[in-house]
Amino acid sequence: MSETVSHPILEATNLSVGYFSKKQPLVVAENISFQFEAGKLIGLVGANGIGKSTLLRTLSGMQKPLNGTVFLNEKPLKSYHALELATQLSVVLTEAPSSKNLSVYEFISLGRQPYTNWLGKLTLKDIEKIKWAMAITDTQKLAARKCFELSDGQLQRVAIARALAQDTPLILLDEPTTHLDLYHRAYVLKLLKKLTRETQKTILFSTHEIDLAIQLSDEMMVLSPEGFSYNDPCQLIEEGKFESLFPKDTVQFDEKIGKFILKDS
Repeated sequence: MSETVSHPILEATNLSVGYFSKKQPLVVAENISFQFEAGKLIGLVGANGIGKSTLLRTLSGMQKPLNGTVFLNEKPLKSYHALELATQLSVVLTEAPSSKNLSVYEFISLGRQPYTNWLGKLTLKDIEKIKWAMAITDTQKLAARKCFELSDGQLQRVAIARALAQDTPLILLDEPTTHLDLYHRAYVLKLLKKLTRETQKTILFSTHEIDLAIQLSDEMMVLSPEGFSYNDPCQLIEEGKFESLFPKDTVQFDEKIGKFILKDS
């Protein structure tokens, strides 16, 4: 009996990301190479303006790379058409839903659009996926409420539920803990950890919550002025990769406790 050979869900080779300014490339981050396996929670950290959102947009296909190649399920990302791509990866952005007048159930149902016919009619399978997504994110009691009535924490869970209803092997989240208090920041990240374990989906999220990301992530991507690093949190700590994230005059990384601390003046 032959063994099942796993392949990377997402892979990048010699990737450079950024923009074109006056037809000239403006590199934000470069020399990025990695492979993501199924069922992993991966945290992306770095200082403001270092390129986290630009990298996420590039990995989602919203933005073309300046150099290098991104592979999704061993197929070049650029070769996917929009509908096919929507069955392979889902994206949760920081911005609030464009139509907050939708009910929570209606908003989560939008995750099934890649699979519905041109009339947008939900099948029994679609409804089952929606109910499952709401159950695992504990949003069933919110089903009839309008999105504009929700707190930031509730809205973030609903956005994650929509991505789960889309049922893709890869989910990308841009700053999912923005505007949340400490309890809800921890709740959302623990929920992401639970989802990778129970669904074997691969989840990549960017965050400023570096301490929490170190505790909960299986692997981490670090963008710093010194470059790009990718490894498990313990190895990154041993290599001193977190120490280069911020200027050392205000905060410093304590390797013994795995946290940033204020530096004595």
